[in-house]
Amino acid sequence: MIRALRLFACSLVGVILISLPAFAQESTPAPENSSTGWIFRWLNFAIVFAVIVWGLAKAAPHFRSHAGEISSRIAEGTRAREAAEQQRRQVQEKIAGIPQEVETMRADAKRSMRVEGERLRALARTEAETIERAAQAEIGAAERAARLELKAIAAGLAIERAEAVLRRELTQEAEASLFRGFVADLNGSPN
Repeated sequence: MIRALRLFACSLVGVILISLPAFAQESTPAPENSSTGWIFRWLNFAIVFAVIVWGLAKAAPHFRSHAGEISSRIAEGTRAREAAEQQRRQVQEKIAGIPQEVETMRADAKRSMRVEGERLRALARTEAETIERAAQAEIGAAERAARLELKAIAAGLAIERAEAVLRRELTQEAEASLFRGFVADLNGSPN
């Protein structure tokens, strides 16, 4: 592009320099006004015109390619702008939908908190029932153990009391009488 502009500028300067003498005015009639002068003027014009046409012909492919490049860049810019507009619309749609999405998320969170609370309460009830059953079983076992211990204590006390009563009431004579009865019972048995 710069080369074409340089060529065009050089051509323009050349045309101006070549045509300056033709436009210069003199007070005396010049030989340029003769038919030979006119032929040289037209010849000069044809040469300058040919140089300009030749320069433009040489620069035309560059101008065409540059015009095509500009057109493709414009089309690319248009596509990029359309894509950016599409993205902007999508972002605006998403932004517009955020309050609804937040409300949905809040409702879901409340629902899940409620469900989780109910699940935890049910779990706590189940655990409490399990603990209560275990406590009842432990209380029953402790009660049985206490009864057995109480029976053992009562039996021990009864034996002690019976010993004390026997010691008090059992005399030498009563002992001898019991011994004789025992021996007699042994004698009377078949074995």
